[in-house]
Amino acid sequence: MTSEQLVEKARLLIELVDEIPAQSQMHFLGVLSAIREFFRAYAGQDSEFYKQACALAGFSPDSGIRGARAVLNAFISYIEAGLHDELSPKRQAEIDVVSDFLQQAHALLERADCHPAAAAVLIGATLEEFLRTWVEDKGIDLNGKKPSISTYAQALRTAEEVSKQDVKDIESWGGVRNAAAHGTWDEVSDRKRISLMLEGVNLFVRRYS
Repeated sequence: MTSEQLVEKARLLIELVDEIPAQSQMHFLGVLSAIREFFRAYAGQDSEFYKQACALAGFSPDSGIRGARAVLNAFISYIEAGLHDELSPKRQAEIDVVSDFLQQAHALLERADCHPAAAAVLIGATLEEFLRTWVEDKGIDLNGKKPSISTYAQALRTAEEVSKQDVKDIESWGGVRNAAAHGTWDEVSDRKRISLMLEGVNLFVRRYS
């Protein structure tokens, strides 16, 4: 499926989300099933997008609708940034697309009609992918730990690739991403806070590129 077709399908799902009757849990779960299957098929079960869609099942319809819209918008930005086709096992290629991905997050923050949570999801996905490929490039063993932003940060610290302050910053950014993923809207509704997150991740990526 082409990038244009993926974007079209994601936008159709957003339209379905927008048509969900208020407080209709059954209708919401039905649409959510379609969203999960979409991400499973076109992003993969290990993708951040699929995981976040699965997490929405425990939300109320109101929070779930906002969360579903945020994740779908983030996926559209991911595709439009060329990441779906451009991801490469080569470290430099990954760094290049990470930069594009963060630019898309900036564009989301500039849109008044887009909740800051969408940008937070996008930034978090970018950060996790940057850390993952860094760990793989260095051949660092996670020792059986579940892959996550925090796990990657700790592994890189053990390998003396990053500083203690870097780890604190990374885990702070991961916390913001998790708030967006779990619908803690009070923590991700401030555009200035998400902008600071974006600036910090940008500087971190440039420093270690």
